Amino acid sequence: MRRTIVVALAGIAFMVPGLSRAATWKSDSAHASVQFAVRHLMVATVRGTFDKFDVTAIIDEDDISRSSVDATIEVASINTRNQKRDDHLRGPDFFDAAQHPTITFKSKVVEKIQDYSYKVTGELTLMGVTREVVLDVTGSPQAITDLRGKPRLGGAATTTINRTDYGLSRNSVLESGGVAIGEQVEITIDIQLVPAQ
Repeated sequence: MRRTIVVALAGIAFMVPGLSRAATWKSDSAHASVQFAVRHLMVATVRGTFDKFDVTAIIDEDDISRSSVDATIEVASINTRNQKRDDHLRGPDFFDAAQHPTITFKSKVVEKIQDYSYKVTGELTLMGVTREVVLDVTGSPQAITDLRGKPRLGGAATTTINRTDYGLSRNSVLESGGVAIGEQVEITIDIQLVPAQ
């Protein structure tokens, strides 16, 4: 969904002083999440996560526009806290994880909007369909040092996609005239990044 988005998180790291001009950062999966939300029956919101993903960001301190970020999400790691629903989502009616095991994001343009605010434009590939998405990224430009002396960056990225743009069009019409599953999917990514080894 808008996620995978995930990718944009690297924008958080763009202006960290004291690092090499082109530092490479990786996501710390123990302190990160890829979340999505979609309306159900037009009366409630179902939320879920993708629990396995990887983000790599190359940050150019001297020229933010030359920075880049790549992200990969494992579709089979979808988790809505309901096993029956998750199995259905992994199947051919929805994500078809057997045929399309990953969701990817590759950045094309990184822009600083103002302090702590960035836009990352890139290509999101889902179900074999690639479309351009824009992620709104917020985060501190200052790295902190954890208890083991390791630098870390953190922040959040958000976007919204229309699932039908990617072939996720299965739905049912309700007697009231609405649809069972909303088309708009809100994506939120919270992440920590650590220097790549």
